[in-house]
Formats: sequence, structure tokens, C-alpha cells
Amino acid sequence: MHRINKSYLGLGSNMGDKKLHLANAIKIIKETIGDISRQSSIIETKAWGNTEQENFYNQVVLVNTSLTAIELLDGIAKIEKELGRKKTIHWGPRVIDIDILFYNDEVIDTKVLKVPHPYIQEREFVLQSLVEIAPTFKHPILKKTNMQLLEELTSKQ
Repeated sequence: MHRINKSYLGLGSNMGDKKLHLANAIKIIKETIGDISRQSSIIETKAWGNTEQENFYNQVVLVNTSLTAIELLDGIAKIEKELGRKKTIHWGPRVIDIDILFYNDEVIDTKVLKVPHPYIQEREFVLQSLVEIAPTFKHPILKKTNMQLLEELTSKQ
């Protein structure tokens, strides 16, 4: 029997029919990665990092998967490619972006994969979505819940 891993994925799109791209990503995640047990609402946010571009639609899902973290990363890359993502400029516009935010409560630090995602605590849109579906989930490095991280970030602004 395979172990079921719980992974929070961040989805974003800022090109074309953004809602359709998110829906298509979710459909393919269900078909190729695993069951989605929780799904945040879609929020519209300004671009992060490279800000001179269209607003993003963002969403977070909790997927139950038998894939290892590296298999999950490979599966996500295939989905992004299938939906038309092209790697161009860093933090540039994209049809779809899928990030592994958390993988169980593991800490993974390799050349190709860093989990938890290194910018979770700096991105209000990610934390808002995480708080909607997992307010008490604890960041395995920072040892704070998503709710605490969001409160700390918004109090700095």
C-alpha cells in the first residue's frame, strides 16, 4: 500500500482566461497527481517580484498523492507544459504556475526543490489562501501556523 502524502499547491495565472487555466490545472492535477481534498477560493492579486504585468488569479489546493516530492515536482512541470507555460523571464507572466508550498510537514532542500516554498511567509496571497483551507497547519521550519504567519505579515504593512 502506498503512503498518501498531503501537499499544498499554489496555483497562479495571469495570461488569457485565467479562471479557465486554473480550472484546467485542477482537472489535470486530479487526473495525474491525486485527489484534491481542499480548495481555496480564487483571489486576484498584483504580480509579485516583477510587478509590471497583468494581475494574477491565485488559488491553493490540498492534494492527497502517492507521489514522492520529486515525482510531484515532475508531474507539476508536465502540467505546466501541457497548459502552455513557457519559461521566459524570472517572475514573468505565465499561463499557469504551480508551486509546491508544503509536502506533509517535511523540509526538503535540494538544488531542484525547496519545501516549504521559501517565499510563503512573504506572500500575502498565498497565506490568505492557506488560511482559508488550513489556518492551523504549522510551517515546519518557522514553527508557526499559517494564521500566525499571515497576522505577522499584515501587521508589518
